Amino acid sequence: MDSSLGLRLVTITLAFIHIGHAQDQKGFISLDCGLPANELSPYSETYTRLSFSSDENFIQSGKIGRIQANRESKFGKPYRTLRYFPNGTRNGYNLSVEKGRNHLIRAYFIYANYDGFDINPMFDLYLGPNLWDTIDLQGQVNGTRAEMLHIPISNSLQICLVKTGTTTPFISTLEIQPMGNDSYITDSGSLKLFFRGDILISTTLQVNNSNNYSPPKAALTTAATSTNAYAPLTIKWNSSNVFSQYYLYTHFAEIQELQTNDTREFNLNWNGNHYYDLLVPPKFKVFTVFSESGGSCKGGECSFQLTRTNRSTLPPLVNALEVFTVIHFPQPETNETDVFAVQNIKTTYGISRISWQGDPCVPQQFIWDGLSCSNTDMATPPRITHLNLSSSGLTGNITDGIQNLTLLETLDLSNNNLIGEVPEFLGNMKSLVFINISMNNLSGLIPQALQRKGLELFCQRNPRLCLSGSCLPAKPKPFPVATFASVASVAIIIAVLVLTFVVRKKKPSIVGAQQRPPSISSAVNVTYANSPVSSIQTNKRSLTYSEVINMTNNFQRVVGEGGFGIVYHGYCNEGDHLALIYEFVPNGDLRQHMSGKGGRSIINWGIRLRIAVEAASGLEYLHIGCIPPMVHRDVKTTNILLDEQFKAKLADFGLSRSFPVVDESHVSTMVAGTPGYLDPEYYRTNRLTEKSDVYSFGIVLLEMITNQPVIDQSREKSHITEWAGFEVNSGDIRSIMDPNLQEDYDSDSAWRTFDLAMSCANPSSKRRPSMFQVVVELKECLASEKSSRNMSRGIMDSHRSDEVTVLVDTEMFLVAR
Repeated sequence: MDSSLGLRLVTITLAFIHIGHAQDQKGFISLDCGLPANELSPYSETYTRLSFSSDENFIQSGKIGRIQANRESKFGKPYRTLRYFPNGTRNGYNLSVEKGRNHLIRAYFIYANYDGFDINPMFDLYLGPNLWDTIDLQGQVNGTRAEMLHIPISNSLQICLVKTGTTTPFISTLEIQPMGNDSYITDSGSLKLFFRGDILISTTLQVNNSNNYSPPKAALTTAATSTNAYAPLTIKWNSSNVFSQYYLYTHFAEIQELQTNDTREFNLNWNGNHYYDLLVPPKFKVFTVFSESGGSCKGGECSFQLTRTNRSTLPPLVNALEVFTVIHFPQPETNETDVFAVQNIKTTYGISRISWQGDPCVPQQFIWDGLSCSNTDMATPPRITHLNLSSSGLTGNITDGIQNLTLLETLDLSNNNLIGEVPEFLGNMKSLVFINISMNNLSGLIPQALQRKGLELFCQRNPRLCLSGSCLPAKPKPFPVATFASVASVAIIIAVLVLTFVVRKKKPSIVGAQQRPPSISSAVNVTYANSPVSSIQTNKRSLTYSEVINMTNNFQRVVGEGGFGIVYHGYCNEGDHLALIYEFVPNGDLRQHMSGKGGRSIINWGIRLRIAVEAASGLEYLHIGCIPPMVHRDVKTTNILLDEQFKAKLADFGLSRSFPVVDESHVSTMVAGTPGYLDPEYYRTNRLTEKSDVYSFGIVLLEMITNQPVIDQSREKSHITEWAGFEVNSGDIRSIMDPNLQEDYDSDSAWRTFDLAMSCANPSSKRRPSMFQVVVELKECLASEKSSRNMSRGIMDSHRSDEVTVLVDTEMFLVAR
């Protein structure tokens, strides 16, 4: 091979070559990313004649930038502006395309020190839920590009930039061009551009390029030929991946006026094998030779050779060469109908959550906030099964777009400003088993369809909402009761301040509760869906001070001590002697029943999962059901108490904090909590969010799985997250499971619980799930366990009664700490 020729071909691979007719741009999307809306748009780019427009209508995030002024002259107009993404992990474009049609997709990235940092960024580029390319601008003075040919399986296409390190993703231009389906065909997968080359000798004559591949006319007016007229024209390249499959597209046109006796005829060889024989380039008309199937290169060394025949008087030539590698996208996109439905909901309510970009369900680490999805296998598109838009500032009616989520199981629209009637279609969605529309301004009658068996409906605090047959008068309810996932959860969560006992003697004071004089709890009427009774009245009983002294043996019968006070056995309401008193739970705390401490029994895996669901439901209520929302701040196994039926009670609210401002996402506060359970991000920043409780709960789950200390200095990995993560690298969940369980558990539910625990304990709060998502996942883990074994062998039967007795101070959540 002529070495100078090889160098010249390598040099031209960076040329900006455009496929397709610029003059026929029907269906084209050519975006000048970062072009301000007030600038001329669309405009025609000088070289390609492509019509570029601003990208502002195709993306909801990002900021506008412009390359360094002294470098603008090097680049055409579309490449001088850019959009960069300092916020969020995944930011994406949503584009309308023709389903089933081949499309050229191309993006350019020209850094040119737009931010003044002079640090070339690196980030990932995704097509839907799959990685397309890694964009590395290191050493790329003139920028780089990503290009592929791809057939969309739906009418929408998400192209996203994902931050993978410390540098900021950006994009200069994005182009989508529909192609003919009879060109650039693969056996499977899509085609990713490896390189493209053209030029060397040229003509001023017109070259017809009307075939299916339509290379640009500028490329066809040039050709490469060997400097040695009798030597083969050889093009070589190396591949780091020896398994790569390549497709070649070579374009030929005779661009010289030949003499009467001149002949140009040659054979094509690919990696030493016959490829095409006796090729005579047509005069001033393009002829394309392409691979019908992918080919690999031995040892990663690829060679394409053009050899003149014996009767040829002229050397071979090639006008343009395109080499593509096969790229597969194994992760299916979320079901198209579900994507359309949730996008419609997003538009209807003007939801601007930064995570609501790209594919809603996959990949798992980028799932939209408030969603849970079914991900059964890589061959089945995920479906949206849970939608939580609680406290999202929604206004207007309940959109009928929800009914298009045909596999939706739970829907939470609580604590918004929704108006109008409750639509009947909600009751006709057969997959729905839980609906929470409480704390809105809904009105009218609740449709009969919503009272079907198997559907739990929570609709409290809608003053003008009427139950079937009659309207209930609006009653002020200082305590927002019943926003739970099940009636079983009500007993757990309403009695959240378990074992917090305060005696106020002479001078009123509150320790471990609200800083105001409480009163003994009064009866509360609570309505539950599918309950055999329409309301449940809490038990109440008053004791004299002398009786309390007697019951506590003059305050010597100490049950325990919380973060802000001693816990006794008894309660009182007499004169100046006021006490908040909650039910006594005889089975101690969760920690004791994993270790067997004090003669306690060891609870089995199924019971542990059920306790986890109950405790998580309590935290979920604090985060989204309380007004104002609350953060527990001291979630640990010793603060999960068990009653005589081993039902979980979340306890010790001495460190709890509320978020009194509606739009406030965090509060700044002095760090408090228990070492090992304490959120490291909260510890570093003093910024408290509900995700701090999620972290602590992740540690609780790891304890329930492993029965190991949270911190053990005798271990090489002292913290439980580090130890468990290291041990489970062997791929055997048994390496970390509590040996007291004697391998009596469903491995699938154990794995899913472990994965959930590690997700909760992610060092970054943004990567942690919400408690709503935690509850949903734990319920699925419990269902998996129940389906594989008989739960009745445990300490108690898993059957939960719909009858609940509630004892609660009705003012407990009204005052912020």
